[in-house]
Amino acid sequence: MIFNSLPFFVFISIFLPLYYVLRGRARTVWCLLASYVFYGWWDWRFLALILFSTFVDYAVGLRLSVDGAAARKRWLWLSMAANLGVLGFFKYFNFFLDSAREMMTELGFAAGGGQPLSIILPVGISFYTFQSMSYTIDIYRRQIPVERDFLRFATFISFFPQLVAGPIVRARDFLPQFRKDRPFEWANIHSGSMLALWGFFKKVVVADSLAPFVDLAFAEPSLYASAHLALGLLFYAFQIYCDFSGYSDIAIGLARMMGFAFPENFRRPYFATGFSGFWRRWHVSLSSWLRDYLYIPMGGNREGSRASWLVPMAFSAVAVLATGWWILGLAFGVLFAALWVLARRSDQTGRAVHNDLNLMSTMLLGGLWHGANYTFIIWGFLHGAYLVVERRIGTPLVKRWRATGLMSTLQKGLSLLLVFVGTNIAWVYFRAQDAQVASVYLQGFLDPQGWHPERVINKFVAIKGMLVIGMLLVVDLVDEHRPLKPLVLRWPVFRLVGMVVLLWCIAFLGTFGSDSFIYFQF
Repeated sequence: MIFNSLPFFVFISIFLPLYYVLRGRARTVWCLLASYVFYGWWDWRFLALILFSTFVDYAVGLRLSVDGAAARKRWLWLSMAANLGVLGFFKYFNFFLDSAREMMTELGFAAGGGQPLSIILPVGISFYTFQSMSYTIDIYRRQIPVERDFLRFATFISFFPQLVAGPIVRARDFLPQFRKDRPFEWANIHSGSMLALWGFFKKVVVADSLAPFVDLAFAEPSLYASAHLALGLLFYAFQIYCDFSGYSDIAIGLARMMGFAFPENFRRPYFATGFSGFWRRWHVSLSSWLRDYLYIPMGGNREGSRASWLVPMAFSAVAVLATGWWILGLAFGVLFAALWVLARRSDQTGRAVHNDLNLMSTMLLGGLWHGANYTFIIWGFLHGAYLVVERRIGTPLVKRWRATGLMSTLQKGLSLLLVFVGTNIAWVYFRAQDAQVASVYLQGFLDPQGWHPERVINKFVAIKGMLVIGMLLVVDLVDEHRPLKPLVLRWPVFRLVGMVVLLWCIAFLGTFGSDSFIYFQF
């Protein structure tokens, strides 16, 4: 079931009234049943995977609260193996099988025939798997108490607003709120419905209006001129932002209408003046998850014990990106093997290289989290490289500029532009179906004759796209300098006018018929 569908509006109109009528465990049961209906609407068989994660991590959590140190570590590894095993099979089995077959063929061995398994990727498996894993890890670290109420824990894992595309809500944030009934408050209904409506505007008016232009540009980039490809890339940057942040806004808005406070997942990322700032604004729940459960345990910022053994494994993935990349892969292998040796040193150089390698590993694995495709690994590699270069060169340079007191406005503008351009280059690999299509797309920018606006095809869609992006940027720009939430809560007239404007925009500018959100595939 998706938010922008008639079945969902019927579902939520039945769910919310009964949610506030019921109390205590009856409300918990109602939330759990509704969440299973919401998720099972795609394919009821996928409910078995959620139930598997639920039973495993509930049982592991109980054992982690009573067993000794050695046993606790074994139980944690059991939880990790169970969750990552399911995720790896459904999401990456065919990917690694095909990669191994290509490698064997390239080396001259008979790889054998056979067809890949017909594996359907369950919707949202990456999100609820990470959410469930964070629970057992936090209990292992003794950061949260164990949840002994199975119904409450099962509802935490399957809570429908953010189940299939985030935000990734941690047990420390959700379970304390769920231990008592949330009272009905008009303020929550007002602010939640306004946020959900803003999410629908992002999805239906902006993302879905840009999608056809983007799809055609990336389907056959060799057919289009530079100006058309540049506009297609610009449109994709805002399509994925509005598609994903729109879902998050709807999810957070629905939870708020039910009385729950979920953390913000997007903070106007295209206003970031640094790549680290971009990741503090983009998909915040995932970036913070990677930081707390991957980067720091691997040794990031020297809070771990040593340079991560994941480094060679992560960069070996880059080394076999595609057949014919072996020389580049070997060069990467030699380079990062040398860096890994440097990272073992205890001096300042060793600490710096240590942190950079763990940062690169985190971003590579974060790219792989998005999907079983080499393009996602390249995307993660680019963002890792951006962050390392910013840390070693950009940050010291900006500090010097600020110390002089000169060119602060110009520096911010140039930094914002640099981050936006670098992010868009990475988006090419994120969107392209393979590395070859991404290369053709990037090469298309090199034709100086193709930058004339007349070379843009389907100008009506292009003009509409620029219009809706402009509307979005105006609101984001105002919200960046003066948050709109207090105005929405304080002034009923402002809220009423805002809702009317959004509804009219959705009705007259919206593009309807999209059957999913982009991040459902992850």
